[in-house]
Amino acid sequence: MKSSFSTEFVFQLFALIVAIIFVHALYVGIIRPNAAVVLEEQTFLMAEDSSYVPERSGFVIVKDFEQEACFILMLWAFGIMGYKAWSARGERDLLSLDLVSIAEGVRVLPDDSREYARQLQGLPDAQRALLLPRALLAALQRFGATRNVQDVASSTHTLVTSEGERLESELSMIRYIAWAIPSIGFIGTVRGIGAALGLAHQAIDGDISGVTQNLGIAFNSTFIALLISIFLMFLVHQLQLLQERLVFDAEVYIDQHLITRMQAD
Repeated sequence: MKSSFSTEFVFQLFALIVAIIFVHALYVGIIRPNAAVVLEEQTFLMAEDSSYVPERSGFVIVKDFEQEACFILMLWAFGIMGYKAWSARGERDLLSLDLVSIAEGVRVLPDDSREYARQLQGLPDAQRALLLPRALLAALQRFGATRNVQDVASSTHTLVTSEGERLESELSMIRYIAWAIPSIGFIGTVRGIGAALGLAHQAIDGDISGVTQNLGIAFNSTFIALLISIFLMFLVHQLQLLQERLVFDAEVYIDQHLITRMQAD
């Protein structure tokens, strides 16, 4: 478990670095230069024609620092969720395997538990650390020690439930990111409105371009942050559903393939 935790931590750190580099390069190389061209062109056209209504440009909408931060966090969350979904997929693949080979009609006695446990102990380390082999091995060891099927069922349920709670707690970072993105958008709103109020004297003199541009910062940052947050929360719920189904199916597998075949002395 420690090795798995350290591997996941390194992956999360690497994913964050990659997201920062990729998004910032995209902004420096494409988004901000194009946004500057669009704004310059719109300013020129408005000066030439007072009735000109500028079209909304995607480059202008996403050009500010708050939107850049939101996209970085979004890609980081995607990386974390992708890792967890890949791990859950690996766990689910074991549900199609016969990890404990028990012939049809054969009952597992307490004295047989050590023999069946060897099948699980012979698995590769990466597989043995997953939920299903750990739960099966714990059930066999418990049965050999207590010789009580009901006790095995109870302890297995507790182990699987605790695993579900662990998976749930590990989603806290993604939920924090989903909360932080709208907060960053609100920071952009406050910054834009504050800058617009600072240029109120220009609006009084008849020049409202500075005020409108800063109000654009305020509304665009919130708009992008809310869109990302809505999409991100949808993916979070899908990942949570995947993990909950994994825990439920693992418990059903253990019950059908092992516990129902146990027989006390």
